[in-house]
Amino acid sequence: MKISLDLLQILDAIERHGSFTAAANALHRVPSALSHAVAKLESELDAQLFSRSGRKATLNEAGRTLLDDGRHLLRAADELERRVQRIATGWEAELRIAIDAIIPLERLYPLLERFYGAGHGTQIRLSYEVLGGCWDALATGRADLVIGAPGDMPARSGMATRLMCAHSDFVFAVAPTHPLAAWPGVIPNSELLRHRAIVVADTSQELDARSIGLIEGQPALRVPDIRSKASAQVAGLGIGHLPRWLAAPEIVAGRLVEKEISDPRPAMPLHLAWRSRQPGKALAWFLTELAKNDEIEALTAGL
Repeated sequence: MKISLDLLQILDAIERHGSFTAAANALHRVPSALSHAVAKLESELDAQLFSRSGRKATLNEAGRTLLDDGRHLLRAADELERRVQRIATGWEAELRIAIDAIIPLERLYPLLERFYGAGHGTQIRLSYEVLGGCWDALATGRADLVIGAPGDMPARSGMATRLMCAHSDFVFAVAPTHPLAAWPGVIPNSELLRHRAIVVADTSQELDARSIGLIEGQPALRVPDIRSKASAQVAGLGIGHLPRWLAAPEIVAGRLVEKEISDPRPAMPLHLAWRSRQPGKALAWFLTELAKNDEIEALTAGL
């Protein structure tokens, strides 16, 4: 067989990291090994897979088709390995936990400390997701457990959910130097539309991306995480909502000003969500702990 899982992993890494050198670093291999493997595959398939410009490598239509379908095989192989490990020991070799970006990661550390303190050998991998990316992470296998998945669950099988909190507490804030800081009274949407919004980009890869707090036609600056969003608003680059835990210190320090708008951000339920097919003991441990009210309060206070 010309196409192997190893070659699909190489193509995936090159596409994600943008170059053979960066992909080689991510895979802990030398760039020449990746170049040789891709060249050999192209020769055997009698098809070019990349459009090359300097050091940058971009998949062409043939390469994109191969990788898009190949990623399904990579996920299936990964899931097969995990199923075998769960059946053999009951404990996952690795548990991938995704957290919505509005929840400070450090709030999860006491729970992790207890997990490690109990002597469980499962490796934990943490990641941040944004909006629909939380659900997408479960659907595509990037995560086994999501903490703070917002809004409604998509129509996908193999997922289970539990409500964490019924709303989230957001503050609309601008820098003192921003023109809207001096606006008298409630700010209408027609005025907001004239100003750039700072938004955290949805991290969905396959499911439809979601957006919130952005008016149709409004210019936007998309940033990678919630703390970057706060710093961009402090810098006066734009406007938007922030979770109260993040906005409050900036408002007290005078670096942000809270304003009232005519159409406040709607309440957003946050969920605990997980892959329900053959859960292992590590996932069960976290689900048991996260069923406790004090644990949920510790994670969601001020959101």
